[in-house]
Amino acid sequence: MKQAGADAPAGPLAGVRIIDLTSVMMGPYATMILGDYGADVIKVESPEGDVMRHASPMRHAQMGAMYLQGNRNKRSIVLDLKKAGGHEALLRLASTADVFVHNVRPAAMRRLQLGADDLLALNPRLVYASLHGFGEQGPYAGRPAYDDLIQGMTALPALTGKITGEPRFSPATMADRIVGLNATHAILAALLHRDRTGEGQSIEIPMFETMAQFVLGDHMSGRSFEPPIGPPGYSRLLSPDRRPYQTSDGYICALVYNDKQWSAFFRAIGQDNDGDRDPRLNSITSRTNNYDFVYGWFSGVMKTRTSAEWMRLFEEADIPHAPLHDLDSLIDDPHLAAVGLLQSIDHPTEGPLRVAGPAATWSRTPPSIRQYPPRLGEHSSAILREAGFSDSEIETLIAEGAMVEADPVEPPPTA
Repeated sequence: MKQAGADAPAGPLAGVRIIDLTSVMMGPYATMILGDYGADVIKVESPEGDVMRHASPMRHAQMGAMYLQGNRNKRSIVLDLKKAGGHEALLRLASTADVFVHNVRPAAMRRLQLGADDLLALNPRLVYASLHGFGEQGPYAGRPAYDDLIQGMTALPALTGKITGEPRFSPATMADRIVGLNATHAILAALLHRDRTGEGQSIEIPMFETMAQFVLGDHMSGRSFEPPIGPPGYSRLLSPDRRPYQTSDGYICALVYNDKQWSAFFRAIGQDNDGDRDPRLNSITSRTNNYDFVYGWFSGVMKTRTSAEWMRLFEEADIPHAPLHDLDSLIDDPHLAAVGLLQSIDHPTEGPLRVAGPAATWSRTPPSIRQYPPRLGEHSSAILREAGFSDSEIETLIAEGAMVEADPVEPPPTA
């Protein structure tokens, strides 16, 4: 079992301090990546804690599995920002931070006097990142937003419905994670600008606009032109037979894409004479103009052999293919085991944990897991002491309920 932090490299963001007021998934995913890169991420939580702490399954209260998967490499401090002491403590932390990131609606942050203008006046070198539903300049500004709502507004369920007959949300927090990734690179770019110029700035990363860009990059199609030369929608992605292919005994994934691969496929199935085939299969232009026919024809052919036979044929012909995993077989995939994506860490209260670690490999400053997901308020006093708070100031904050500290962990019984 690997102990988090044991022999872990510092990472490329070592020395960068991030004040993280995010919760649920979008913001915590972004700050977890920054933490993997070596940043000191201070997770500021309310006395109730991040809502994902309470999402089952869990072994102990406030340590739900979704929270554990999205909050490594962070330290937790509990501050009640509605109390003067908690508010002042946060300002003192932000005054020397490099990044301040939140996913609270901007109007609420302004009411708390924690808006971009407030904090940049306090710390002009700060990168202030706001993750929220909609851009502040549009008519949807200030509306609440969650992953399901943004998926719906950016046509993803409708696109699924064109294929299946019923609109459905993606079975992954797609909007939260895509917007979180965009927030990560926006924050990194702003830090680069700050280090070159000394100037901090505010960044707005809106969910709706970010996901609209993501979807429309595939599906503008004929409406890319003025005037339009056709409807929106990338026909290949919307073909009803573009899906895992049923074989005579199961399902597999395959993509015969370019001319070389199609020629190899035709040879492998004994149809290498152009004249013996439907002309819609015989050139890339014909195939791209007839996606529904091509995918339907391919689906029919795939049913004629077993999964093992097709996998062997595709391997020999160098045609892209893959097994159709379920979640268990994905977790147990031998390639993921060989590259060490799933890492086991030891948590002082939750015991052994398996987490999906950083995927990229680096030659000099690799990301790492240095800190297990913290208990609520686990580092409250330590963080304030680092910021120059005296013991008496900390005791006053605790007495006022402006700061909460986790109970100490009981040591395991000795044999």
